[in-house]
Amino acid sequence: MSDLTPQSETPTPTTDKITQAARETIYLCNFRVSVDGEWLCLRELNDISLTPDPEPAHEDPKDPIAIERLNLMNMAKLSIKGLIESALNLGRTLDSDYAPLQQFFVVMEHCLKHGLKTKKTFLGQNKSFWGALELVEKLTPEAGEITASVKDLPGLKTPLGRGRAWLRLALMQKKLSDYMKTIINRKDLLSEFYEANALMMEEEGAVIAGLLVGLNVIDANLCMKGEDLDSQVGVIDFSMYLKDGGHSSKSAEGDGQITAILDQKNYVEELNRHLSASVNNLQAKVDALEKSNTKLTEELAVANNRIITLQEDVERVKEESSYQLESRKPSRSDSAANGQALGETRKQLKEETLLRLDVEKELEVQIGMKQEMELSMKMLEKDICEKQDALVELRQQLEDLRVINQQLSHKSQSADAGSKQKSEAITRLEEKINQMTGTVKQMETSEKHVVKQARNLNSAAGKLLQLQQ
Repeated sequence: MSDLTPQSETPTPTTDKITQAARETIYLCNFRVSVDGEWLCLRELNDISLTPDPEPAHEDPKDPIAIERLNLMNMAKLSIKGLIESALNLGRTLDSDYAPLQQFFVVMEHCLKHGLKTKKTFLGQNKSFWGALELVEKLTPEAGEITASVKDLPGLKTPLGRGRAWLRLALMQKKLSDYMKTIINRKDLLSEFYEANALMMEEEGAVIAGLLVGLNVIDANLCMKGEDLDSQVGVIDFSMYLKDGGHSSKSAEGDGQITAILDQKNYVEELNRHLSASVNNLQAKVDALEKSNTKLTEELAVANNRIITLQEDVERVKEESSYQLESRKPSRSDSAANGQALGETRKQLKEETLLRLDVEKELEVQIGMKQEMELSMKMLEKDICEKQDALVELRQQLEDLRVINQQLSHKSQSADAGSKQKSEAITRLEEKINQMTGTVKQMETSEKHVVKQARNLNSAAGKLLQLQQ
């Protein structure tokens, strides 16, 4: 590679700008990236001077910008192809640590950075593709969800980090190809962010957008909360794509056939998706046209009926006017009077016509009111039917309640009779208890008297014994 140090002792802003751009893309223009089958070939070109001479001896026939675009397109092709093949062989959902996926994002980042215009801000010069990606939200409203999610992600402080997060979310949503096609088709808006010879403004950008369709077969689950997207350094690893001489032609042919089948499968799936979307749109349009057609036929029938009535009215008025004219044929003597009468007749005809129009308008109003009344009557009838059904149900419930009440009353009456019998038995038992308590008391008193008499007898017997002794 050529030496990157500027040759002039006092560098100018233009020289620094050229040197910085060359340092960013020197690997893209010092080598020509070409595709040999499915492998990468790097062919070294002649060294390109990074600082322009004050008086160039001759103009370089090679266009470095065109070589950069071609190299980036070939790298994107290899990266997308390798990612699809490795993902299908892996057979599971991809995560953030998958190396081919990381390389794909690096290549896409370089493609989006190519030819960016440098914008001057208060903090310095800003060169980011986030502004171009924000256009997708304006052109495709469904992309607003991705933009809002990117803005809500914590830890993203730079436009570069937000752009990287946007690419990952679009890939997970399987809309990256659609969004890229949307912004590439609007070069009038992209010209605000890219130079005229940038990749996004040329045919290579459309080719890359078409290649991204194949990524719709990949399932990715990328967690970006703990990932530092602001300070990552995007470097393309060419070793993943360099050609190995030990590969046999048979394996290359087999891989080529598998790749062709996968490409055809992806193309058919994408074509099927577009066709289904177009069929749905056409079906919606057909439904709308059928509805409008029915409305137009109804309006046409109403207009035809109106025309027929108006024609009948016109014929009737003509007949009346002709009859009046025949009955009042003017003579030479009273032609002036008949002309005046004819004018009055025409005036009356106009008044009758206006009156008839007013009557027709009033009739239309009355018809509308009648239709509204009929509709309200139908609603009332429906309401009455519902209320009648509810009333029948309530009556049935009332009858059920009456039956239950009668059963309860019978049970209560039987319970009252039983309670009366029990109360009478209780009163009889209480009377017997009172009688027995009375007899018990009498027996107790008699017992006391007996005990007292026994005591008296014992005392008397004791006294008699004492006297005998």
